Amino acid sequence: MDDKKITDPVPLRRGRGKPAAVVKQGSAAVPIYRQECRGRVRFTVAFYRNKRRHRLTFGSLDAAKDEARRIALNIQRGMSSDNDLRPQDRENFRAAMNILAPLGLPLLGVLEEYVDCRRKLGAIPLVVAVDSFKSRMDGFDAAVSVERVVGEILVAKKQDRISAAHMRDLRALYRRFANDFPGTISEITSQQLDAWIRHGESSITTRINRLKRIKILFKFAKERGYLPKNEPTAADTLKRGKAPESEVGVFTAAEMERLMHAASPEMIPFLAIGGFSGLRVAEICRLDWSAVSLDRRIIELRAGQAKTASRRIIPISDNLAAWLTKLERRGPVIPNPLFLEKVRKFAHEIGVGWPRNALRHSYISYRVAEIQNVAQVALEAGNSPAIIFRHYRELVTREDAQKWFNILPANASASSCIDTANAA
Repeated sequence: MDDKKITDPVPLRRGRGKPAAVVKQGSAAVPIYRQECRGRVRFTVAFYRNKRRHRLTFGSLDAAKDEARRIALNIQRGMSSDNDLRPQDRENFRAAMNILAPLGLPLLGVLEEYVDCRRKLGAIPLVVAVDSFKSRMDGFDAAVSVERVVGEILVAKKQDRISAAHMRDLRALYRRFANDFPGTISEITSQQLDAWIRHGESSITTRINRLKRIKILFKFAKERGYLPKNEPTAADTLKRGKAPESEVGVFTAAEMERLMHAASPEMIPFLAIGGFSGLRVAEICRLDWSAVSLDRRIIELRAGQAKTASRRIIPISDNLAAWLTKLERRGPVIPNPLFLEKVRKFAHEIGVGWPRNALRHSYISYRVAEIQNVAQVALEAGNSPAIIFRHYRELVTREDAQKWFNILPANASASSCIDTANAA
């Protein structure tokens, strides 16, 4: 054998005289020498490894033979994974390999992964981190895609019978979100969400509404078990911006009278109910004539029809009763959910501007001026007293309110309208 290429143990062939025993494995033979030291017998296994002489001494011949047999076997094989280990290290190596055997994992890979974990965890024991992760993972499916969550929430919203317009907005936003995030919902970070919401030249109001709906999506995923139940979602950590307060635009009594007298019969219910009862556009679109009771002088808005998801009773004023009395009151009040655009176009054609939510803002402003009771108006309008007080108080005078609630159909007086409504 060429000594320059030897990396595995080879038997020591010189010195110490005749060996006490020679252990053979194939063509490999390892000698064992007997010697006495201070009256005690020792047995030495001698061999070369990497050009250096090595000796292992044992107290019994059997132990020396076992080790010599191992060395000889390694010589015969030409190489071994444990030929450089001391006996106690070799036993540790074997034990480690036996532990890993059921998992089928390589020892080196396991060690590298363990060291990497400990480096990242610092003083935190690995088992504590694993238990914490397991606790977090229990009860939710981390592999659910955004596309699946979007599909499920759209089905749920449709079952909840939200308005067609709201459904269109949700479908457009959520499908764009699913397209931009093709992975799982559990891997989306707050930073990614914030960047997505801020993308483009959208206004602060648009961004606030977008975040609101994304929060609803993540809450839905959490309730379905697709996100950890005991942790805030990526959307929860984002804060809504504050939209600048815009001026509340209202119609004057003269503008409203012009609209009412020029409107076609199909527009009257929308204008009259919006301007003289303050229902939101979406609430009017969901309203059925069966909820309008002229004899009881109320409009009953059921929980499923109101934005606040709570039942609301709105009083019918004398002039509203006058406008509704001669109408055919069957089926939905507004058959076409896109009716608002038609009314807006009509208003511009006759020279009347249309501020945002003008009908509702007008009613609340004039109603507050008329009865001077913010809490009652808040109850009727489905708003908080704080909102009513901050936005609608002292916008118009009581005299303006009297003019507003005295807008009547042509050739009608307040007293005759009351009698006609009562008769109806």
